[in-house]
Amino acid sequence: MKRRIELGLLFSRSGSYSLIAEACRSGALAAIAKINADPGLDVSFVPVERDPAGNIDAYGPLCEEILRDSGARHVVGCITSWSRKEVIPTVEKYGGTLWYAVPYEGFEASDHVVYTHACPNQHLLPLLDWVMPAHGRRAWLAGSNYIWGWEMNRLARERIAAAGGEVLGERYLPIGSREVGRMIEELRYARPDFILNSLIGASSYEFMAAYRALGQEDPDFRPDRCPVLSCNMTECELPALGPAAEGLVAAGPYFRGVPGWPGKGNFGSSHEAAAFAAVMELARLLNGRTGAENWPLSRLLAGERSRGIVDPETHHTVLPVIIARVEGGTFRALKRMEAVPGDPYLTRSRVIPAPVLKVVS
Repeated sequence: MKRRIELGLLFSRSGSYSLIAEACRSGALAAIAKINADPGLDVSFVPVERDPAGNIDAYGPLCEEILRDSGARHVVGCITSWSRKEVIPTVEKYGGTLWYAVPYEGFEASDHVVYTHACPNQHLLPLLDWVMPAHGRRAWLAGSNYIWGWEMNRLARERIAAAGGEVLGERYLPIGSREVGRMIEELRYARPDFILNSLIGASSYEFMAAYRALGQEDPDFRPDRCPVLSCNMTECELPALGPAAEGLVAAGPYFRGVPGWPGKGNFGSSHEAAAFAAVMELARLLNGRTGAENWPLSRLLAGERSRGIVDPETHHTVLPVIIARVEGGTFRALKRMEAVPGDPYLTRSRVIPAPVLKVVS
């Protein structure tokens, strides 16, 4: 007989970044359905859902509600790093675990968080190492005004400077702001070789549309000459971008139709894939271990080295690195690396040479 285990889901189904949240939620629910139908597993998950509706102040209280008022000790959720950091004190207080399935900026350690998407040595650094030889070393940086944008641009400045490059400008917008006019005018004047876009949600959509219009006016801003780079945009946001997505170059562990994802299945985006993988891995860790859903993460992962997908020391995962460009409304792989371990503090990535990327034929 299957053990019924409550599992928290904490995703905003409305607000500026709802498309990413819905993709993650879909992946988590698909995994729950698969686990519950699998007679080879002795666990079944009962989702306990809360929707912060994009309100940053709601994440902590709603996570506490899940952990306090239900039997759930594991929560899959959060999109922004801001919301993740709001939730971490709560999962630490209740001895729970947050499974985070979105790319993030690294430089974080908690005994109560598992990261199943990419960190900078799995997205930003390979992307910059690809673009600078191909397009030049003069960069312009855009970001949403919170930790994701700040840290991504800080790391980009460091990597670009180390390569002998130059950052010509750096601008931030509040989450949800569509006021991109000043950014576009500064770009028109600066004329960089590439743009790193660390905006999220509606801000990013507005920026991409305005940048496409600029490229139609001035060929120096067309994607083949001055591409826009992203470490967080995936297929789930292409409908919102429309034609403005053409030429976008993104880095991630999975793109639809590109082989190499460590788990099985076809997913709509890497957000969906990473959330699916989080729930499946949790089920594997709990299977055949009565009461393990209440164990601390350290005990749950003890002895797991080389067995599961989560590194017991860093709580990150080994992922492929794929660089892809939107062509005809679809991401097409340009380059890839196999099996890159997450290195959240860049203890290895700062001292080794830039990785050699394999060309995808």
